[in-house]
Amino acid sequence: MPKHRRWVWWFCWGLGWLIQPLFCRLKIEGRENLPLTGGAVVACNHNFGPDFILLGMASPRELCFMAKAEAFEWNPILSAILYGGGVFPVQRGKGDNSAIDTAVELAKQGNLIAMFPEGTRSKSGKLMHGKSGAARIAMAADVPIVPAIVTNSAILLKRRSWKRPLVRVQFGKPIVWDQGSMNGSAEVDPAHGLTEEIMIEIARMLPPELRGVYSDATSETHQTT
Repeated sequence: MPKHRRWVWWFCWGLGWLIQPLFCRLKIEGRENLPLTGGAVVACNHNFGPDFILLGMASPRELCFMAKAEAFEWNPILSAILYGGGVFPVQRGKGDNSAIDTAVELAKQGNLIAMFPEGTRSKSGKLMHGKSGAARIAMAADVPIVPAIVTNSAILLKRRSWKRPLVRVQFGKPIVWDQGSMNGSAEVDPAHGLTEEIMIEIARMLPPELRGVYSDATSETHQTT
């Protein structure tokens, strides 16, 4: 369970904003869609870039993240920093129920849980099929899901010039789970229906060329401001 994360989080948050102008131009939209109090799950797409850093910088509140368990085994100092920053371990690909239980408990306590429903980074940057973990956590904790996107982050790890790319973070309107609103047969797992709704909302915020497997699921034109 993450502990004493406030000073660690705000130190990293401040450091990120201090050095960010050296690396990119960061545009944040929809911050008002994040609840100011109470728990929620923030579900975001995942590119080959520092998405978790950018998502955390864009949030006006602390976020709790899952990270692969191996990261906590490298060094005890790193492990302490991760725990202090609101990060907790998950055994990837093994259906780690303890990590899910931790996330549910944190959400019930009023924390924001940041999740990447795709489960891994998209090599192409195009949206992949979502897994149901984020939906199950939100349902078990009885909290809303805030869809989010990060675009153009991969270029930050490939920069070969001093030109600062424009990176965009956007938060969508919260999705409140209602069993009665789930479409389809009663035999269908409600978490799968909610996952589909989450991923479609994420896709709608992305440029059409990045909507990937959800390109046909939405007909709304992407708007940029």
